[in-house]
Amino acid sequence: MEKDKLRLDKYLWCIRLFKTRSQAAEACAKGKVKYNGQAAKAGKTVMLQDEYEVKTESKKWRIQVTGLLHNRVAHNIAIQNYSDITPEEEMERIRFQSAAFHTGKRMSKIGRPTKKQQRDLDDFLNIP
Repeated sequence: MEKDKLRLDKYLWCIRLFKTRSQAAEACAKGKVKYNGQAAKAGKTVMLQDEYEVKTESKKWRIQVTGLLHNRVAHNIAIQNYSDITPEEEMERIRFQSAAFHTGKRMSKIGRPTKKQQRDLDDFLNIP
């Protein structure tokens, strides 16, 4: 196998967008990876300067290939081999979602009361 040829699923795994190579291949099969607006197959050869749209569980990425990796490497090395060109509106949507989700406060009147709320309620109702 030539060193300059690299499969798309392996590349996505190497740059750590997916935890396993099979997850990367599955994403390609389900049409979650696009090249020029068309679904990209897992066996597609990755070239420098290619742009891909990749939809993962947490984010919709838009990346440009800046280097080819043939082995999975540490995160700080992996991020040097692609450029994140995700549109700003997508980044804002992710920031807004994470800010709303991780407030650390329970939404009022949704779900069960916390232990403290239950103790306060028991004290109020004089339940031993």
